[in-house]
Amino acid sequence: MARLILFGPPGAGKGTQAVTLAADFSIPHISTGDLFRAAISGKTPLGLKVQSYLDQGQLVPDQVVIDMVQERLAQSDTAGGWLLDGFPRTIPQAQTLDKLLQEMNQSCDRVINLQVPEQTLVTRMLSRGRKDDTEAVIQDRLQVYHTETATILDFYRERNCLADIDGDTTVEAVTERIKAALADLT
Repeated sequence: MARLILFGPPGAGKGTQAVTLAADFSIPHISTGDLFRAAISGKTPLGLKVQSYLDQGQLVPDQVVIDMVQERLAQSDTAGGWLLDGFPRTIPQAQTLDKLLQEMNQSCDRVINLQVPEQTLVTRMLSRGRKDDTEAVIQDRLQVYHTETATILDFYRERNCLADIDGDTTVEAVTERIKAALADLT
């Protein structure tokens, strides 16, 4: 059983590693982006809320994100563990997740933080060829990550559950480093 949170800046390889980890541990990969898309396409009450915020160009409020994650963690396939990708993104979300997990008699086993130099991130994202991956947009996304999301790392470091992983190498080498950091969970 493994309950994991995957962190890292845009372009660090979270999505790639999440797929491998979820398969290796036989746990669901829970991405807030995927939850949003599924809720919107399913026209669920939460999905309609999310869509209304996005239509107005606003960020989805913490409570709506938390409600979606809570709903997903309550599903039966998460009993053997889970991998959160893209959540939490703020200290209030991390604190609320802690409370939620306590109520569910669960805890996070490990927070995996993929560390990649900024220039490598920019190069990786530019090479993806996505329309919205311009150097200016990438720099903005990295700035938002450093000012808003990266502060959560100290939150988890204080709880002694953070594993910093050097992500500046091949996909396979990063996967091996993560597996080594999680060896005590298998």
